[in-house]
Amino acid sequence: MSHAGIEFRNVTKRYGDKKSPLTVKGIDFTIPRGTLTTILGPSGCGKTTTLRMIAGLESPTSGEILIDGKNVTTLGAAERNVSMVFQSYALFPHMSVLENVSYGLDVSNVDEKEALERSRSALQTVGLTDLDARFPAELSGGQQQRVALARALVLEPSVLLFDEPLSNLDARLRRSMREEIRLLQQRLGLTVAYVTHDQSEALAVSDQIIVMNAGTIAQTGSPQDLYERPQSEFVAGFMGEAMLFDGQSMSDGTVQVGTLQIQPKHRLKPGPIKAAIRPEAWELDTSSTQGGLQGTVSKQAYLGSFQELSIATVLGQIFVVCAETSRSWVTGDPVTLRLNGRGVSIVPA
Repeated sequence: MSHAGIEFRNVTKRYGDKKSPLTVKGIDFTIPRGTLTTILGPSGCGKTTTLRMIAGLESPTSGEILIDGKNVTTLGAAERNVSMVFQSYALFPHMSVLENVSYGLDVSNVDEKEALERSRSALQTVGLTDLDARFPAELSGGQQQRVALARALVLEPSVLLFDEPLSNLDARLRRSMREEIRLLQQRLGLTVAYVTHDQSEALAVSDQIIVMNAGTIAQTGSPQDLYERPQSEFVAGFMGEAMLFDGQSMSDGTVQVGTLQIQPKHRLKPGPIKAAIRPEAWELDTSSTQGGLQGTVSKQAYLGSFQELSIATVLGQIFVVCAETSRSWVTGDPVTLRLNGRGVSIVPA
């Protein structure tokens, strides 16, 4: 038996005739069985097309798709053991919650009594036991999302797909829903492919993240890999709002960015580099101007548990997230910026 839940082998997708550009350009990846992989990237990078090809809603132009070791490239959506949860939830407004959840079983000619039992059990799994008789219009966004999830789970798919499932929810609900999806995935051992453009969502739920850019895979790895060891400017800039600075790797192993000296985690060849520095990597010092980067405060915002500052420097405007909230900053305050050793990645120029 293969340990791969989903496998793509050199898959391409083109809409239109042979002259049309490829939307997906020969990608390879594996989603191990029982894990959650997020496909992350900006709008138009090919992530939803990729998800729709796993679901069988789009056919690849070339290449092979395997699910649980079986070649499903030419199979339609109904012949694959896959369920999809859409961004719009796609619930039937004229059906009750229970009817919505059991719809897929009714269509597959599952015995009525069994369909009812399985539907009630799926609703229990997502924490919606007492809403059987309600209609979608009577539910909140979070409840509708749970019904859509129960409807996908009731089919007991070997692969569950999510397309931007939380984008219609407010921030607090999004956080609790994302934790629930993750717990459910781990408890039931589901193989999940999850599409989002939200980096923090991807970091929070994933075993593996695939970052896509313009129809290709920019990098694949664990959330920590992508955040701490981006392999390209694109990934560094996309994961966690890093700013990119030109710098030089010196023969003694240090990296010079403007007046700043950085000690990289691994030895680099001397030459030009890019330093990806995240907002939380900066420390603000008002007591000494030695060895740091001089600047003045140009904007400040107090957000309760942290402050956001823009600092004007010779390297340009630098966005800083500062955990110290007791100190208040005023536009024009002089400040020295230093790096605290975390949140800095060096990528080749």
